Amino acid sequence: MRNSVGAVDSVLLLGGRSEIGLAIVERLVRDGARRIVLAARNAAVPRPGPREPEAAETAPDTSPQTAAQARERLLSAGAVEVHLVDFDAAEPGTHTDVVAAAAKFVGDLDVVIDAFGVLGEQSIYDSDPVAAAGAATANFTGHVSTGVAVAARLREQGHGTFVVISSVAGVRVRRANYVYGAAKAGLDGFAQGLDDALYGTGARVMIVRPGYVPTQMSAHVSAAPFPAAVPEVADAVADGLRTGAGVVWVPRKLKVVSACMRMLPRAVWRRLPR
Repeated sequence: MRNSVGAVDSVLLLGGRSEIGLAIVERLVRDGARRIVLAARNAAVPRPGPREPEAAETAPDTSPQTAAQARERLLSAGAVEVHLVDFDAAEPGTHTDVVAAAAKFVGDLDVVIDAFGVLGEQSIYDSDPVAAAGAATANFTGHVSTGVAVAARLREQGHGTFVVISSVAGVRVRRANYVYGAAKAGLDGFAQGLDDALYGTGARVMIVRPGYVPTQMSAHVSAAPFPAAVPEVADAVADGLRTGAGVVWVPRKLKVVSACMRMLPRAVWRRLPR
């Protein structure tokens, strides 16, 4: 449950090494969250539970990191507990167990952040159908099974927010990244339907639609107009949780830009540069 002043106390991050996801969790920790679960592929659990005294001066690691390093980063930020659980988006049969394991560690889940996925390169997908299908699984199919499992848990609790990191790329799919954009469009639609399904249960979904965010994952992609820095996304999510927002655009001007994108004739849309 949220603490006595209404701040988030427990957080599950699906995609425990995600640069954006970790920034969001770190911001929530600085705002008062104390019990964290990081779910990542091949996550080791060398030291579950509270921080050991000798690790007290560990500095946050903003470089590409293991789940264990991410754990130390959050402990340094002020978390009291950071647990690690194994999670693989391509193994839907395990996703209910992942959510159950997280709840076993920290009890009720105040916030679950869905931040896993891949960006990849459209030029590779054009010649490799298997790679394209794998990306679609990571960016959409895996979110369906995790989302249904999370919703069941939040519905049972009677409270909690499922934060889904969507993308402006899913608002209208561009030829430059149509595999990624189509998966994000599916994820966005799924998140909207899931929120409707949770209406009246005390639980809800918050959809986050950032534009281009410079991260290690997007380093190979040319910068796009209206970029958002990682801390900006984290701040927007924290503000959205505090105000009860249903959809968060980062930056906010993308809401207007996206409305214009939807209105462009397809003949014009097709001519946009790759």
